[in-house]
Amino acid sequence: MATLRALVLLALPLVCGSLGEAEGRAQTTEGARLYTQRCGGCHSLDADRVGPRHRGVVGRRAGSIEGFLYSPALRGAGFVWTRERLDRWLQNPRRMVAGTTMGFSVASAAERRAIIDYLESQD
Repeated sequence: MATLRALVLLALPLVCGSLGEAEGRAQTTEGARLYTQRCGGCHSLDADRVGPRHRGVVGRRAGSIEGFLYSPALRGAGFVWTRERLDRWLQNPRRMVAGTTMGFSVASAAERRAIIDYLESQD
């Protein structure tokens, strides 16, 4: 019995680690679905469309993709996209950067978090 208990205790971190990884994959999958649903009409990870491409957005200076026609407001915003800034942006882009052309927002904090998690995983 003691040997079985020892084996279970040794295996627990492996099982929990696997569960944590599965949860992370599920969150990324949900983020991908939300990104496609909420953002995909104008954005893509790798191609500029109506909006600029998003791969590598976390850590990138706002308005900095060469050749993309940003609003003067966003081009001159002078900040780097962080998780916190992306969250504020997705809540209300025009309140964050007056004069931006993006007017779409995501009301749900959980959905914003999932989208940002997904974007961060796509660097």
